[in-house]
Amino acid sequence: MSESKKPTRRVSENDAPDLSTPDWQAKFAAARVQRGRPKADKTKISTTIRLSPEVIEHFKKDGPGWQSRIDEALRKVIGV
Repeated sequence: MSESKKPTRRVSENDAPDLSTPDWQAKFAAARVQRGRPKADKTKISTTIRLSPEVIEHFKKDGPGWQSRIDEALRKVIGV
């Protein structure tokens, strides 16, 4: 089976809009740049802590999210 293919149009540098015009510059200035996920109201603090292998193994056995589960267990201990 042979399909008829339409010829593709060649793109030249003249096809691109002139991004240095005031119209485009205003659009760029007004554009909101958002990278990554939004920041939480209350962010966590990165730290290093040494825990026994048994503790790590216990929390890791349930899969991903083990660090959050440790955080949750510690929060329960301090009553937060």
